[in-house]
Amino acid sequence: MNAVIGLDLGGTALKLGLFEPDGSCLRDLDVPTPQPSTPEAVVAAMVAAIGQLDPDNTATAIGIGTPGPADPTGRIARVAINLAGWRDVPLADELEAKTGRSVVIANDANCAGVGEAWLGAGREFQDLILLTLGTGVGGAIILGGKLFVGRDGTAGELGLITLNPEGPPCNSGNRGSLEQYGSIQAIQRRTRLEPKELGERAAAGDAMALQFWEVYGRDLGAGIASLVYVLTPEAIVFGGGISASAPFFFPALRAELEERVLPSSRRDLQLRVAELGNRAGMVGAAKLAIDRYMD
Repeated sequence: MNAVIGLDLGGTALKLGLFEPDGSCLRDLDVPTPQPSTPEAVVAAMVAAIGQLDPDNTATAIGIGTPGPADPTGRIARVAINLAGWRDVPLADELEAKTGRSVVIANDANCAGVGEAWLGAGREFQDLILLTLGTGVGGAIILGGKLFVGRDGTAGELGLITLNPEGPPCNSGNRGSLEQYGSIQAIQRRTRLEPKELGERAAAGDAMALQFWEVYGRDLGAGIASLVYVLTPEAIVFGGGISASAPFFFPALRAELEERVLPSSRRDLQLRVAELGNRAGMVGAAKLAIDRYMD
């Protein structure tokens, strides 16, 4: 049987799934990420988890999503955010040597975008944007059904585009990035409340919460308008925990896009909430392995 493994490397857990080429998940597994999460320790944990998930070696290839940029060939983890000692780690080479299977790696947000495009909220579309609204604001670009990563493998950092030149400083070195208005930390800074509580208050009709989500939707729309002009996607898919409050900010977001973007650049643009949750990364990693090694 031709199968692949999709693996999502997170700061606290490794999520793995064994997939058939049609997207059927035969089984999955979560194991803790070793602490400290040095490359050596993580590779050892991956090898053990892969052996546990697929003891009969049915998978011929492995796709891995890492929390940071990969090189454009999908071989080297340049940096892994929140993991100790990760810089230019030849992760694909090391895993191939230890497992005897072909390996491709990609940024985890890109994997999530590929997953949603394959089996999730973006499956009807060829051109789409994924925005993950969580601890940060991540992104992925799918054009013509294919992941776009640019010449160095680092395209699609959608949360780092400038929304307000005089806004709060960003870890990227930018100021007023979309992330500084759309992330959990941004919401906490502006309201001193958690997004989940704001969502619950809005659902109960709280005027302050409803007003906040309207402002949030306008800010998001102002940031996304530039992306729509540049990429003219068929759909924008929103993932991450904040997307649970989409019913409260989608109306203002859509109104902002209609005001800022010419109809010719947003024809039939769809706004969707991601469907795969925290499985999107491993699903997309599996799809990348299928595209690289099975087509």
